Amino acid sequence: MQTDCDLSDWLSLCRVPGLGPTTYNALVQHFGCPRQVFEAPPQQLAKCGLRNSILKGLTSRPDQSLIAADLKWLEHEENHILTLHHPDYPPLLKELPDPPPVLYVTGDTQLLSRHQLAIVGSRNPSPSGKENAYEFSRSLSQCSYLITSGLALGVDSASHHGALDADTPTLAVTGTGLDRVYPASNRQLAHKIAENGAILSEFPIGTPPRRENFPRRNRLISGLSLGTLVVEAAVNSGSLITARLALEQGREVFAIPGSIHSPLSHGCHALIREGAKLVECIDDIIEELGAFGTPGQPPPNSRNKATCNANIDPKQQKVLDNIDYAPTTIDMLVTRTGLTADQLSSILLMLELQNQIVSLSGGTFTRLNIEEIR
Repeated sequence: MQTDCDLSDWLSLCRVPGLGPTTYNALVQHFGCPRQVFEAPPQQLAKCGLRNSILKGLTSRPDQSLIAADLKWLEHEENHILTLHHPDYPPLLKELPDPPPVLYVTGDTQLLSRHQLAIVGSRNPSPSGKENAYEFSRSLSQCSYLITSGLALGVDSASHHGALDADTPTLAVTGTGLDRVYPASNRQLAHKIAENGAILSEFPIGTPPRRENFPRRNRLISGLSLGTLVVEAAVNSGSLITARLALEQGREVFAIPGSIHSPLSHGCHALIREGAKLVECIDDIIEELGAFGTPGQPPPNSRNKATCNANIDPKQQKVLDNIDYAPTTIDMLVTRTGLTADQLSSILLMLELQNQIVSLSGGTFTRLNIEEIR
């Protein structure tokens, strides 16, 4: 059990200007603990090849009022600070060459060791991109994946909502201190995630949104996860940074293809050309990563998505009941169900993700014989 004094040393070392995770961890490994780093003679520190600005920060401790703010934040029951040696520190992050020495967490820290899948993409997705993020998140959550994303607008928000609407937790990784919500418009979503999952940051309390912090945030999103799914992304987007970080970390990368005419598809297509797995349904991910059942329950059949999403709602059941084993058109379903084409589009996507139906050429659908694919 850490004492407040020990934790104060960890937090103080985080506040040394210019000291990044790699150098921080190297100093702790060399000297034994953060307090011994601060107590080391200047000549010993100089032998470590540190920049003058870092040496100055180590010889004159950071403003202790900042550390007091961190500890004050920690007084709230739902808030936690995990050092690299804490038992709840996520094991996959420890595999990174630059794991954060300290993590700030609001919510359930036990979730950090769950099998995670990152879903990332454009902050301004197309309607279908937003819908794909939501539906993939919802279905994969029901297959016992913890969906991890960055609390940004667009694909990130849709992914968090998909998990929450499936009555499952989700994890948000932020590029600010956890006393702030960025963007501010996601404040309500952030509160819901904290109540039903967790929010995580490596940045101390009071850290504002800074451009340079978000690539660091992205490496944690990919580093926490077994794989990263990119829904929609332009060629020079932050989502591609996350995907390439995942590759560097030895994690899987998945991408959903789109129209050749859409700039939001170009990033995904580039990833697929570079070796990312093309994804059309959740089986493409489950076959690569495996299926993880909840305690006391058998894992879902990776070839039958219906077992991952057994709670089919009445509208979905109505549509399913009116789809033949022969090709069925949207117009036929409009006549049979009384639903609009827009309503059917969303429901059909959900049924396809559940492996209840399959889309065919010509915009038709057919029902799958589940017994034949088991």
